[in-house]
Amino acid sequence: MSERVRMKKAAILGRLMPYLMRHKGLMALAVALTVGGNLFGLAGPYFSGLAIDSIELFDDAGKVDFSGVWKNAAIMAVLYILSGILSYMLTRLMVVISRKVVSQMRSDVFNKLTELPVGYFDRNQTGDILSRISYDIDTINTSLSHDFVQIAASAVTVFGSLLMMIKISPILVLVFAITVPLSIILTVKITSFTRPLFRKRSAKLGELNGFVEEMISGQKTLRAYSQEENTGKKFDVQNDETVEAYYRAEYYGSMTGPSVNFVNNLSLSLVSFFGAVLYLKNMISIGNISTFVLYSRKFSGPINEIANIFGELQSAFSAAERVFRLLDEEPEPADSPDAYDLSGAEGEVELKDVHFGYFADREIIHGLSLKVPKGALIAIVGPTGAGKTTIVNLLMRFYDVNSGEITLDGHPIKNLTRKSLRLNYSMVLQDTWLFNGTVYENIAYGSESATKEDVERVCRACGIHDYIMTLPGGYDSVLDDDGSNISKGQKQLMTIARAMLLPSSLLILDEATSNVDTRTEMQIQRAMRALMSDKTCFVIAHRLSTVRNADMILVVRDGDIVERGTHDSLMAENSFYKQLYDAQFA
Repeated sequence: MSERVRMKKAAILGRLMPYLMRHKGLMALAVALTVGGNLFGLAGPYFSGLAIDSIELFDDAGKVDFSGVWKNAAIMAVLYILSGILSYMLTRLMVVISRKVVSQMRSDVFNKLTELPVGYFDRNQTGDILSRISYDIDTINTSLSHDFVQIAASAVTVFGSLLMMIKISPILVLVFAITVPLSIILTVKITSFTRPLFRKRSAKLGELNGFVEEMISGQKTLRAYSQEENTGKKFDVQNDETVEAYYRAEYYGSMTGPSVNFVNNLSLSLVSFFGAVLYLKNMISIGNISTFVLYSRKFSGPINEIANIFGELQSAFSAAERVFRLLDEEPEPADSPDAYDLSGAEGEVELKDVHFGYFADREIIHGLSLKVPKGALIAIVGPTGAGKTTIVNLLMRFYDVNSGEITLDGHPIKNLTRKSLRLNYSMVLQDTWLFNGTVYENIAYGSESATKEDVERVCRACGIHDYIMTLPGGYDSVLDDDGSNISKGQKQLMTIARAMLLPSSLLILDEATSNVDTRTEMQIQRAMRALMSDKTCFVIAHRLSTVRNADMILVVRDGDIVERGTHDSLMAENSFYKQLYDAQFA
């Protein structure tokens, strides 16, 4: 869905209701508590009027009879106590419901993230995505646990108060025929103006989170280039924009409550004036005037409260819109109905006249054709931006080709299920990824049946076993988030060991050895040739010394394979590859 397309409030509420309706029993109980608590509260002013009017009754001796006052006051106290108990129970219940709703919503968002194509994460900042799953859902939780309860309770109070005021004095009720429409007009006008401000507030917070996430992850680079001051200035700009968005949203949003409160106080003044006139004409008693005033406060008070929380609701609607916009993102295209699984692939890959571009008006791969035999080690080299990683994205079907065809063992990969296709590949990227867990758990990730001996075998082959044994717990040592407590080279070796452990027939290394020294890299290459003699390997590398033993070297330039051959054959010619090689070792 385009960012320019805005969801209406009714649509947002319509999306929230199914989450609430999953707990129908609890919601029914919440409704019963709301109605019961407010009915007890509404009965209080009625007995207050009876208590006041009972003072006018005298006994035969001319003394004031307080028995009616005590009786009605006692009933009022009991009613308000019961109302308070039910209100407390309702608040606790709504906390439980909102917790369940938010838990389900977070689960839906996380599951949606696992379904989205790789391109979504290429286009969106990590910080902004985290902001949606944390801050935005927390904002929705606040409204579910407080604001919606307040609105529901206020609706019962307003309706019940109106009925009681009509019963007491239909004439005095006419005052609200003027003030209530005025309150509604003010609320609608102000909220229509403030909703875009709250939407902008949520967006700015997402941008700020994205910026902070980038700066935290790049702290070493930031300090190495002495960019602390410059980064601080950039943060100040982002922070000022976010604070300004917050200020404008809160400033204009806070106008609703005082404006409606002024109208409500105006209505109270009019009720007092006209009530006195009616009393002088014997059309209403003092007790009824008191009761009417109390009901008028109960009538106008919730309207004022609703107006006050409209600002919070605007924030909640903006947050919900961002969450539902993520949930509405197009998932990775589903497999075709006739797609089938392919397990135990031999490893023969062919690209036939492949054309591809990330954008419709910008083609990166132009008519690429290539046939890779089973068990071959193919090196893909070329300058930055030539299209090397794009080829890998197409092989794994992270993106689909615009035209042409890619086959695996003669099977067009568009006819295979994505899951079975990707299970036939092991992949190691330049950007390492380790999670908070033991060394064993990280290396065995994706290989549920892997034993401790299997993990040790691949670690020995990668030359990382001795290092792991120096850790306090060996293979049971716990790695910090993203492996921050070990070096980059060691992290890369662990991800390579992880890939070697997978029972796949094809291997992709995308700059996978960029973080290890040349000697270790040569050791890894020899180990992989021994352990993966029957596997088809694609290696993307800038360090050309690592691909000298490849069965075939593909030189990619501007999306085309301009040269292909072995290292020796390409060096024997005055080739572009020779220029790249000489440039590195001159």
